[in-house]
Amino acid sequence: MNILELRFLSPWWLLLLLVLAAFIGAYIYLQGRRKHYAVRFTNLALLSSVAPNNPGWRRHACAALFCLTTAVLIMAMATPAMPVQVPRERATIIVAIDVSPSMAATDVSPDRLNAAKESAQGFVDTLPDRFNVGLVAFSNTASVVSSPTQDHQAVADSIENLRITPGTAIGEGVYTSLKSIESFDEEAAQDPPPAAVVLLSDGENTSGRPVSTAADAAAESEVPVSTIAFGTGAAIIEIHGQLVEADIDKAALERLADTTGGNFYEAESGSELSDVYDDIGSSLGTDTVDEEVVTLFVGIALLLAAATATASLLWFQRLP
Repeated sequence: MNILELRFLSPWWLLLLLVLAAFIGAYIYLQGRRKHYAVRFTNLALLSSVAPNNPGWRRHACAALFCLTTAVLIMAMATPAMPVQVPRERATIIVAIDVSPSMAATDVSPDRLNAAKESAQGFVDTLPDRFNVGLVAFSNTASVVSSPTQDHQAVADSIENLRITPGTAIGEGVYTSLKSIESFDEEAAQDPPPAAVVLLSDGENTSGRPVSTAADAAAESEVPVSTIAFGTGAAIIEIHGQLVEADIDKAALERLADTTGGNFYEAESGSELSDVYDDIGSSLGTDTVDEEVVTLFVGIALLLAAATATASLLWFQRLP
């Protein structure tokens, strides 16, 4: 347990520590007065014969143990908690892949689309079985290739069947992903599942609704969109007999991620893309929640109380 991560869910109970501090102050004051009276008893030889077994530090040790016990019990009343990772329920991940003509560029071996397919299939395979995964493909329009399902192999097979089609509609890819999430199950409309979109593109938005509008819609739905700019950005492709540059609008993809609370990545090779998917997968699997550790604090208080009672019985033959 990292004590630095400890927090209290009912912190107002900690105000009782001020009361305990006042008692400690009073105890120290009274001990000072005891010493003052002892000095006034000038016949020290007679004093030692009257009280030959001065408990000394042992009396203070019992008092210290009692104060520690009380402090720990007060902290237990304040409901201590630690952040823990718990599996997400109904978690839904939409993988949105650009299948525009620029994905045929060969600056990534063997080409962008096949490298993207392989990495996306690896990503789906590594997701927990309880995750629902869907697939959206976008070019000049966007479509749901595979609705969210726990049949990850079916999604991997759908990725393998992706083919190049004209245009690039990044915004439509986001909107279609949101629609797929909203239709996840009968409860999705009123109680949407925790969801995220992982969108890969290597081009610029050339059709459909603007990326900025799609980003606002995703942000309103509280669905983070992590974006991947894939490719070196220095490729030439042939479209209708003409050579054109396969440019990547990294700025738009980064704004999309920032607006929705997702992360922006760049990948210039198949191996880099696999690393990106690994990083995304590790962040999607769990939620961080506060788990109460009251029992632990009560247990510590009981041990301290037992130590206090044992010391008092051994040294003074009585309970404190």
